[in-house]
Amino acid sequence: MAADPTLPRPRRGAEIREAFLSFYQGRGHRLMASASLVPDDPTVLLTIAGMLPFKPVFLGQAAPPAPRATSSQKCIRTNDIENVGRTARHHTFFEMLGNFSFGDYFKEQAIRWAWELITEVFGLDPAHLVVSVFRDDDEAAAIWQDAVGVDPKRIIRMDEADNFWASGPTGPCGPCSEIYYDFHPEQGDDAIDLEDDGRFIEFYNLVFMQYNRDAAGTLTPLARRSIDTGMGLERMAQILQKVPNNYETDLIYPLIETAAALAGLDYPVLDARGQTSLKVIGDHSRAITQLIADGVTASNLGRGYVLRRLLRRVVRHGRLLGIDRPFLVAMGEAAIALMAAAYPQLLVRREVILAELVREEARFLETLERGEKLLAEVLAARPERISGEAAFELYDTYGFPLELTEEIAEEHGLTVDLDGFEAAMERQRQRAKAAAVSIDLTLQGAIDQVAGALEPTDFRGYEALDQPACVLALVVNGEPATVAGAGDAVQIVLDSTPFYGESGGQVGDRGVLLAGDAGAGTEAGLIVAIESVSRNRSVFVHGGRIERGSLEVGQVVQARVDHTCRRRAQAHHTATHLLQAALKQVVDDGITQAGSLVDFDRLRFDVHCPRALKAAELEQIEDLVNGWISEAHPLEVAEMDLEQARASGAVAMFGEKYGEVVRVVDVPGVSMELCGGTHVANTAEIGLFRIIAETGVAAGIRRIEAVAGPALLPYLRERDRVVRELADRFKAQPGEILERVAAQAEELRTTAKELVAARGALAVAKASALAERAEAFGPHRLLVQRLDGVDGAGLQEAAQRLQQQLGEGAAVVLGGLPDPGELGKVMLVAAFGAAVVASGAKAGAFIGGIAQLCGGGGGGRPQLAQAGGRDGGALDGALVEARRRLADQLAGV
Repeated sequence: MAADPTLPRPRRGAEIREAFLSFYQGRGHRLMASASLVPDDPTVLLTIAGMLPFKPVFLGQAAPPAPRATSSQKCIRTNDIENVGRTARHHTFFEMLGNFSFGDYFKEQAIRWAWELITEVFGLDPAHLVVSVFRDDDEAAAIWQDAVGVDPKRIIRMDEADNFWASGPTGPCGPCSEIYYDFHPEQGDDAIDLEDDGRFIEFYNLVFMQYNRDAAGTLTPLARRSIDTGMGLERMAQILQKVPNNYETDLIYPLIETAAALAGLDYPVLDARGQTSLKVIGDHSRAITQLIADGVTASNLGRGYVLRRLLRRVVRHGRLLGIDRPFLVAMGEAAIALMAAAYPQLLVRREVILAELVREEARFLETLERGEKLLAEVLAARPERISGEAAFELYDTYGFPLELTEEIAEEHGLTVDLDGFEAAMERQRQRAKAAAVSIDLTLQGAIDQVAGALEPTDFRGYEALDQPACVLALVVNGEPATVAGAGDAVQIVLDSTPFYGESGGQVGDRGVLLAGDAGAGTEAGLIVAIESVSRNRSVFVHGGRIERGSLEVGQVVQARVDHTCRRRAQAHHTATHLLQAALKQVVDDGITQAGSLVDFDRLRFDVHCPRALKAAELEQIEDLVNGWISEAHPLEVAEMDLEQARASGAVAMFGEKYGEVVRVVDVPGVSMELCGGTHVANTAEIGLFRIIAETGVAAGIRRIEAVAGPALLPYLRERDRVVRELADRFKAQPGEILERVAAQAEELRTTAKELVAARGALAVAKASALAERAEAFGPHRLLVQRLDGVDGAGLQEAAQRLQQQLGEGAAVVLGGLPDPGELGKVMLVAAFGAAVVASGAKAGAFIGGIAQLCGGGGGGRPQLAQAGGRDGGALDGALVEARRRLADQLAGV
């Protein structure tokens, strides 16, 4: 049905999103919520495309949620990060509107609906539209021309590189058809070049997934052809709002205005460089806010590195605009306010987001200071110019702006090797593209191929720990096989299993597979020691080694879980639930989980918390958990609808993926969580709970480690052994050990202070006789001497004393070997009086250059600086050079 032309067209970003989703909902598509930016997929770091959450469906590894679906998916891409703000439409964070068919409708319906949506709902003039098709896709071209009525001149055939979608060298693939908006149709239809970014923008891509490509490159038609589309929300907003770029839409521009106000600037009148910085801040502010909301914390690895890099780019561009105070929180607040209506989770996670921004900005400002010091060391070496590699290291490692490096270099009469910098940047860019450009739908490894062809494993381990099962598949030493023998490392898939497969933080069970007729007390002809159980797309993979006999596909075995290990895991998993409940009571009801590990010998629980827990709080948490254990609460386990579970108050682990039906583990009155793990039947089975450590593992994340149940006895025995050994060593009773250790520590501190004082006195005594050797240069006095056998602190004190003794016009340089027998360590100190500094000499820059002559470096303040070197044999020559340089400078004053 055509849209009513009298109704207002969607223009605002929220209206465009709602119109797209409503359009396809009205045509039988199930509305799917956006998945997390942290994908449930080990082949990609972040969610980089709208179809990624449906990847298992397209591969046939999971049932489709419905025959048709539609979504607005959050996405992050950083492979073109250097283009952000420089082009009209490159972003790190963006939203992809999509409609999907899983073996339902296909090419003609997808094309007709796309055209109806963009011309009747969004009101785009067909004269402004151009479509592309794959060069050999006559079917799509005919649909566009005959069924839709597009002028043949505006149907452009393109090669495989542009219009044939493939996930990788093998797997599902097919032609695609893209829809472009033409900003200048008056230029005519002849010689249309869709690569002309100034005239055309591609905003809707229709992928016709109709083939499977094998290793030989042969295309075979798929039995269930599918549709995968994507419309860029930001691009459609640019078109409908008639602005020159995506950044000036209502999806981003409010953030640009916030940043401009913080800098005291007016975006419209800024030059291109200033506008680019504001665009980067606006774009990245959306990305960092959404990443933190989805559980990513800044670090130097993986997703954490992506977040940290984006955070630091925001601060860096803020400094370029003159924002010289912390401002990330202000940008975070603005981003939350802008996007919360579409993503309410931002409000739920607001405090976590803002706390992460505060911590990371403070850390980066410290890092910038280190970058400035590194640049000072580079300059102290007196290079002809700053190398591109050095400038790039400052930029990439320390977030030090290239522009600032150039400015400082210019002050020293130097230039920066910009070509070398760009070469280093391009190498990194190519590494990023190679790592993040595509979604790989192909299966990797033998066990992946095996698991991809099998139905989900029937898990029966909640009810039984010992049961017969049939071997469905076998991988031996990494290769698919039908039989395995003694000594082989194997991966086994059974039709059903009592073994828990690693999931939700809980490790997989251990146990054995025995010959099918092996009963208790009977020697089995086959023993397979199962050391781990993992899950591969809901298929349980039993990993281990055959200790005796042989195993074949189709053979029936007795699967027997190690009861002791299971009991330990159960106690730790239930204790983890109790721990989370106690944390909410003692620390903060809004505290959220950041990860967990349930092992046989301990548990580990990570929480989002901005501070260390106090000792009294840990004791209170321990008391609460042990109290609930002693109260013998029976656990109630039930399966229910996801929405029903949430309405009943069940806690879901943040970032975890849940189906429509979930398992709820309830400790009545204490804890209720969505959990698929194994648990005790009654809290009394845990016995005892003990916290053994509380540490920080990342910015804003605290880790609690604990031991419970049967695993606590070995832990206590080990601690008791350590106490006994310490008591023997200190000749004391256990209760006296702490006092003895404290007394010895205090004695060591006193001795260390006395030693430092003695060394300082020795240095001053040695140096006192040197003052008479000072040389006069007009109003200034110069003293350069060697002083061995004195450590760095002593040498620094001696130089300061001498400078003070000789007056404000004195320049003192001392160098020596702390250990005269060790030529590999050189110490150098420079102390300049105020009058020397006023003459232009700087102790930090000066001593760093002298240390270079001894194979080292260093620096410090203009009046006092210390440096070091590795070549003691060069020390005398370095001191001669130090005297010459200072004499020339002071004589010329």
